[in-house]
Amino acid sequence: MRRSAATNLARSGTEVRMADFDVGARLRQLRRAHNMSQRQLAEAAGVPHGQVSMIETNKSSPSIASLRKILGGLGVGMVEFFEPEALDASKVFFTPSELRDLTSRVYSEVKGAEGKMSLKQVGDARSHGLQILYETYEPGADTGETMLEHVGHEGGVVVAGEIEVTVGENTMILKAGDSYLFNSQDPHRFRNVSDRPATMISACVPPYL
Repeated sequence: MRRSAATNLARSGTEVRMADFDVGARLRQLRRAHNMSQRQLAEAAGVPHGQVSMIETNKSSPSIASLRKILGGLGVGMVEFFEPEALDASKVFFTPSELRDLTSRVYSEVKGAEGKMSLKQVGDARSHGLQILYETYEPGADTGETMLEHVGHEGGVVVAGEIEVTVGENTMILKAGDSYLFNSQDPHRFRNVSDRPATMISACVPPYL
């Protein structure tokens, strides 16, 4: 993301606020590129028709969850939305410093989170239709009381520490070597309730960030 966008992305409550990024115009551009009407997009995303119109005219600031849900109707991720520039899809190998930091896209100023989290992506997820993330959660890190929901399926393996994973009404503390796999439309949440950092490798199809 360009610096102007990255440094101005924040959450006030749950709203996306972009001082130098026209969210409405970008959504309208993508919708038209997919040859969809506002009503068709709303139906594909499972949101009220008026919500798409309000966002495109910048009369309403969408929550991160709402924006992700609408983009799911287009098959577009958050990174592609805020970073239209193409990545090098031909790149095969990556060093740690070459992983793409997506943390600020979703978890900037998460209300109530006491710890820090980091989400780093391997390569160009959109061109491959697969998002692989290297995730770290410091003690107290939490994706938030508002459960995550988006189109797709995701799974992961805990490689160090412990992480509490909630999917729907099911909650379990996973330790190193434990794993998970679920439909991403089921409400879910990740948080580190231990006193030491936790690390996971996760994958999502299609990409959602």
